[in-house]
Amino acid sequence: MEYKDYYKTLGVAKDASAPDIQRAYRKLARQFHPDVNKDPGAEGRFKDIGEAYEVLKDEEKRSKYDQYGAAWQRVQSEGAPPPGWEDFRFNFGGDGGGFGGRVSGDASGFSSFFDMLFGGAGPQGFPGGGRPGSWSRPRRGRNHEVALPLSLENLAEGGPRAIEFLDRSTGRTRHLEVNVPEGVLPGQSIRLSGQGGKGLGAPDGDLLLKVEALPHPIFRRRGRDLHCDVPVAPWTAALGGKVRIPTLAGHAEAQLPPGSSTGRKMRLRGRGLPDPKGPNGDLLAEVQVVVPKVLTEEEQALFEQLRETSEFEPSGDASGTGDGER
Repeated sequence: MEYKDYYKTLGVAKDASAPDIQRAYRKLARQFHPDVNKDPGAEGRFKDIGEAYEVLKDEEKRSKYDQYGAAWQRVQSEGAPPPGWEDFRFNFGGDGGGFGGRVSGDASGFSSFFDMLFGGAGPQGFPGGGRPGSWSRPRRGRNHEVALPLSLENLAEGGPRAIEFLDRSTGRTRHLEVNVPEGVLPGQSIRLSGQGGKGLGAPDGDLLLKVEALPHPIFRRRGRDLHCDVPVAPWTAALGGKVRIPTLAGHAEAQLPPGSSTGRKMRLRGRGLPDPKGPNGDLLAEVQVVVPKVLTEEEQALFEQLRETSEFEPSGDASGTGDGER
């Protein structure tokens, strides 16, 4: 099985803390997101980054990965051997021990070891501690859970999406198409019946796709509301006027009231993430007053004239900051 160095993929040390791993993932996900990076290899790198983060962010998965390397998925699916199982030695010479031989090690560990291998086998060698007939009792397949990273656009639009993930049972990459419900939120799961672990004389388990939101270069999500910053020229902030506000579906125009300072918010109702059971979330655009880095001679003269004639003292006027939601 191919070994992938997840630490190298995220560019972190093996003793990196959880916050360090999260910061590295967000930075790389933003850099290689297919909606932002159009390089041919960006999508493949983006998938590798997501796979690495899914393992290293989870303490249990990370521990198994550190211990078993490329075989960690099989251990995660089938269960790790109990402590000390390597010390068991089977002697089939018939000196009276279990299975006609001798077993070294703790007896309780012996029982646990065979429970793992044969689903409840006891020291007598029969499942259930010597109950013939239960050897092949039906077992439903295990449910498997994998992360499903989605952009905010994917969350808003829903629809069919091709996914690729590592099957824990086989250690192989699987490809499926899933229909993402419109308005699904991070933390929720999409259940694919019968796509999990194989059953033994019983139905297969389910595959649970746990939705995660990818970092977005423009928007910040809070529930179903979206937040973004909108740069505004000083004269537009002072005099008011129309400003262009980004949305998930393009741009919208809104009227900025006169006397708007940095921090003022404009609310576009219903322009956040959709809610299939109620009103959609809102989009809140926060004004960021931006001045020109380089002034023309005429602009320089006008600003100097304004400085000479204006009696405005910003240190004594806090009105307008952070207000104006509508």
